[in-house]
Amino acid sequence: MSVMQPEVSLNDDVLVNRARSGDLEAYDLLVARHTPSAYRTAVLLGAGADAEDVIQEAFVKGHRSLSRYRGDSSFRSWLLAIVANETRNLHRSRTRRDGLVLRAAAANPVSEITEDGAVGAVLAGERRAALVQALRQLPERDREVIVCRFLLDLSEEETVAMLGWPRGTVKSRTSRALTKLRGLLDREEVRHG
Repeated sequence: MSVMQPEVSLNDDVLVNRARSGDLEAYDLLVARHTPSAYRTAVLLGAGADAEDVIQEAFVKGHRSLSRYRGDSSFRSWLLAIVANETRNLHRSRTRRDGLVLRAAAANPVSEITEDGAVGAVLAGERRAALVQALRQLPERDREVIVCRFLLDLSEEETVAMLGWPRGTVKSRTSRALTKLRGLLDREEVRHG
């Protein structure tokens, strides 16, 4: 009679070390674990319909660069920094600015709305659309820090690692970007009553 051992969840450091040793299955596990946050990052930073291509390229570059991962930050932060860089590369290569669209609201469409929830859903949709529109109007670096801190819910340390900025810059830019975002949202509210 064989006794089944419970599956042990390996942490990222163990998987990274195994992947560095040539274990492709370990890297596949890292990819599976971090694909949702990588996808969200790419979409929220403006990759839009190209988000899957961006994250695929980021995972390929991540695999090629595993030897340079020092472990100073979490693997997730390191990987999301690659995703952010790939998204920036996408922006640079696009010939029109229309590619800077954030489609976070489209990721969770409402299917059937009950009559009681219809008004709430319309208002929530309008607020989400106003937020997305305001985010589009922010300069790229302000948008990046807002996305990292509040939409991806990254810690300050993870944001520092992902964006490659000093901690003080993350703090000050977050504060200034929030002020700009509030101003844009306030103007939008006044305009629409």
